[in-house]
Amino acid sequence: MHPSLTGLVVAVVAIAVATGCGLVWRAREGRVRPASGGCAETLAGLGVEAGAPVTLLQFSSLYCAPCRVARAVCADVAATVPGVRYVEVDADRHLDAARELHVWRTPTVLVVDARGRVVGRAVGAPSREHVLAAVAEVGSVLS
Repeated sequence: MHPSLTGLVVAVVAIAVATGCGLVWRAREGRVRPASGGCAETLAGLGVEAGAPVTLLQFSSLYCAPCRVARAVCADVAATVPGVRYVEVDADRHLDAARELHVWRTPTVLVVDARGRVVGRAVGAPSREHVLAAVAEVGSVLS
């Protein structure tokens, strides 16, 4: 194969791989996915109240633009859906809890059920529809 053709093939493959990775990233960004875990004591130390039907626990950082979007979405859902609480914590001030809960970037929103279990996780700013669907799913499990 001619050297210049080899370079072109390598460039095309690299662009295809990068595009594929970007599409996967975009598809996963902000979606609430099933999750498990979370120590009740750790969650309580972050402001999650035992017995609250659903708590949206957001880990944020000071200069995080997507955190503002996540804050607006989660606060709106908490204000409009009965039984939903919203708690925001600074990931930098709660590094041990963030590590324990496997929070590696901000914003991360954890959906916590009435038993104090993390049942959902969104990394990136979730859409209102995704948060409402996660809240409805937790509510249907509780019913």
